[in-house]
Amino acid sequence: MARPIVGITTYLEAARWGTWVREAAVSPHAYARAVEKAGGAPVLLPPLSPVSAGDHVRRLDAVILAGGVDVDPALYGEASAAEPDDGDGLAAPQPHRDRFEVALAQAAVEADVPLLGISRGLHVLNVAQGGTLITSLPAAVGHDRHETAKHVVTISVTSRLGKAVGDHAEVTGAHRRAVRRLGTGLLAVAWADDQIVEGVELQGHRFAVGVQWHPERGADNRLIEALVDAARP
Repeated sequence: MARPIVGITTYLEAARWGTWVREAAVSPHAYARAVEKAGGAPVLLPPLSPVSAGDHVRRLDAVILAGGVDVDPALYGEASAAEPDDGDGLAAPQPHRDRFEVALAQAAVEADVPLLGISRGLHVLNVAQGGTLITSLPAAVGHDRHETAKHVVTISVTSRLGKAVGDHAEVTGAHRRAVRRLGTGLLAVAWADDQIVEGVELQGHRFAVGVQWHPERGADNRLIEALVDAARP
């Protein structure tokens, strides 16, 4: 049986090889490794024109919206501000990536193509569906525990996420932004101990899940496996 083709979003960074320094589309190798381990064929997607998003989706069996620099608050009606990031990319927003990934998420939703949003990717999915984000989580909740990499989340057992990983999970993923208002059709299915949303799913879709953590980084690959399984004919 052919491996499902899973597109993984990337971002543009200055990369050096030999004496050359050039703009390159980059992605942490953990994403591709996790997809291959789950039985998929990973393909990296550079942030190109948003008008190409539909063409990409028509040739893919699944999409991963990867982590990285925060989505520009201007996309959901907030003032844009550069803040230190969570280690995934540059502090300044990357508008070209935002536009491409929002269009990619919308195309995958419309085409019922399996979709997994990871960390920033959850935010992209929520914004693509018309939702908003908390731009400064420590200020909103009065503590900085979400900046601690490892924590435990509670998950709805009836959700696709819960069926994949169980009703509780110790996860890895520090963050300073989170869902404020859920986008159209999205349901909260995972929560931190202070009830901040840590996972969402899109109702009526074959598989459209967003998580605040990084499942590709740990030994537990069940969520990536669930995405790949959903992508099979």
